[in-house]
Amino acid sequence: MAALVREELRGLIRPGIETREMDAFAEKRLAKLGGKPAFKGYRGYPACVCVSVNEEVVHGIPGQRKLVVGDLVSVDVGVEYKGFFSDTAFSSGAGETSKASLTLMSVTRSALWEGIRQAREGNHVSDISYAVQKYVEAAGFSVVRDFVGHGIGRHLHEEPQIPNYGAAGHGMVLKAGQMLAIEPMVNEGKPAVRVLDNGWTAVAVDGRRSAHFEHTVLVTSGDPEVLTIAEGEASA
Repeated sequence: MAALVREELRGLIRPGIETREMDAFAEKRLAKLGGKPAFKGYRGYPACVCVSVNEEVVHGIPGQRKLVVGDLVSVDVGVEYKGFFSDTAFSSGAGETSKASLTLMSVTRSALWEGIRQAREGNHVSDISYAVQKYVEAAGFSVVRDFVGHGIGRHLHEEPQIPNYGAAGHGMVLKAGQMLAIEPMVNEGKPAVRVLDNGWTAVAVDGRRSAHFEHTVLVTSGDPEVLTIAEGEASA
């Protein structure tokens, strides 16, 4: 359900659309599917999805802002269904997109899959963190340190926290049956962020662009199972 709505939102991103139109679409679509928006009302968050544009890293609140050609747009979707939660995010360009933005998005998405491959029974949480950081920094970008991935299941946010940086071999040992929301947030410039006066939206301090990709992943005794993958979506 989360993957379906995520991909439908991807199809809405274009110059001229207001971010609140994307939010309204997601809320109506989830209601039709029988799910609930996991974010709306969570700690007072006012919208169904998060839509973050350009230097906005995460938790952008949909509103009257109209997308323009070249915007880098990150969308975060959370769904509750029968007492369980899923969480997924993606970044995309609005119309013609610069090579720099395309590279940033590609690196962030690939870093997500580097992390996912480490979500195996017997590995440590920080094995995921190290894999993400190593890939991102090798490409010349920086990982955001103020926000992290997390466990997920009967609650939207559960233990363990999953930073996108750190040395391998530390933290909780993963067990089959755990669900994780792995979500690299990658900045074009420096990693520092600040939260705007609305109390939610985090932006890159240096004003440069940011990208965000996320999947909900099930740890198994073998390869991790990506629960929010869309039909036909490549895994690398």
